[in-house]
Amino acid sequence: MYDVIIAGCGPTGAMLAAELRLHDVRVLVLEKETEPPAFARIVGLHIRSLELLAMRGLLECVRERGRQRPAGGFFAAIPAPVPDGLDSPYAYLLGIPQPVLEQLLEKHAVDLGAEVRRGCPVVDLHADVDGVTVSLADGEQLRAGHLVGCDGARSTIRKLLGVGFPGEPARNDTLMGELEASAPADEIAAAVARVRETDKRLVFGPFGDGVYRVIIPAREVGDRSRPPILDDFRDELRWIVGTDFGVHSPRWLSRFGDATRLVDRYRVGRVLLAGDAAHIHPPIGGQGLNLGLQDAVNLGWKLAAEVRGWAPSTLLDSYESERRPVAAGVLDNTRAQMELSSPEPGAQAVRRLVTELMALGEVNRYLIGKITAIDVRYDVGEGPELLGRRLPDVDGRLYDRLHRGRGLLLDRTGRLTTGGWSDRVDVVTDAGAGAPALLARPDGYVAWIGDDQADLDVHLARWFGEVAG
Repeated sequence: MYDVIIAGCGPTGAMLAAELRLHDVRVLVLEKETEPPAFARIVGLHIRSLELLAMRGLLECVRERGRQRPAGGFFAAIPAPVPDGLDSPYAYLLGIPQPVLEQLLEKHAVDLGAEVRRGCPVVDLHADVDGVTVSLADGEQLRAGHLVGCDGARSTIRKLLGVGFPGEPARNDTLMGELEASAPADEIAAAVARVRETDKRLVFGPFGDGVYRVIIPAREVGDRSRPPILDDFRDELRWIVGTDFGVHSPRWLSRFGDATRLVDRYRVGRVLLAGDAAHIHPPIGGQGLNLGLQDAVNLGWKLAAEVRGWAPSTLLDSYESERRPVAAGVLDNTRAQMELSSPEPGAQAVRRLVTELMALGEVNRYLIGKITAIDVRYDVGEGPELLGRRLPDVDGRLYDRLHRGRGLLLDRTGRLTTGGWSDRVDVVTDAGAGAPALLARPDGYVAWIGDDQADLDVHLARWFGEVAG
């Protein structure tokens, strides 16, 4: 019997498996696909995700496989400089092929002791008060204390649970891919610039080695069961540009809609949902994969605490109460960005107004904070501005202290202690925390600020359970 079974070995599932293994949780990851994705779709890792990777010692191996670009101009693709006040040494976007990222995260989980089985789709589940039994397509049944569905937008686990997935269906469709083109580069650039004067949704940008990154608004919502083909791209290009640029030799082709949906519940007893299984939204702003990684890091230590028997009674429920509002915010900002990308005159007028507002540093900083998740503040109680927010890596080395996935007490007073919680919380003295002392959770969010030992003990018990008798 396993402690936790995870359905889905994408970035969310792999990251969650690794987080659980940091706490010696017995983890099995079941992936329906037999091989990792072959197409080299480029995804972007935003500031908060880069910080989380740094906290787990993963950033360097990921960064050396990616390409950095400035952390500006993300909101609705409105050109804007990198705002001041991004208090992070990782204030950039890291573009990396999705298969490479998935392989690195899966290897990390396996190196920590997670078991991964490919070609093993879950077809049924039965949950009771003691655990969850999952049935595989070949008839095998497996048992675990908990099950987490990280199996994407069409999540089997979510459907088997019967959890509601309300929202808006797709009203518009967009084709996305990477292709080569035979037309001269200057001809392509001129034609695209002409179209983008009135329709910002079209992207046809050089990616290197003769390959173009292509995003094309489609005239109709397509059949999700049929992957797009090269002729679809040619047809839509002729419609919107007047020429297909001689596109050929696609690396990968995909389609996405602007559907936005959010599950009613993230947890039903011993079964939980994370990543795209819990929320879907348009990919504008590049937040989806990042949102899933951040779900995994929020959930991992809490579920591990439940498995290990020291979780306070409300801890696992805080996964939903913290992450569902964050996802709702992402759905809202992607809806807004899609409206600003519409070619309709009213939407374009609003876009021009927002562009003017983004020239104000505070507005630019606010919107970048939303896109990159550095503005997230969890409700952990009243207190200083830093309470409930991410712990900044003040000197570029503080996150090294979080590699083990434990809590962290930063004590500048020299007289505080974690006492009986020392098996769950590490201590760093004289760290530049901007406060006498603070307590950071394993996911890097500040849970307490103060200088009183008795008050600290209350908050240690709140987040890390009672001291073992």
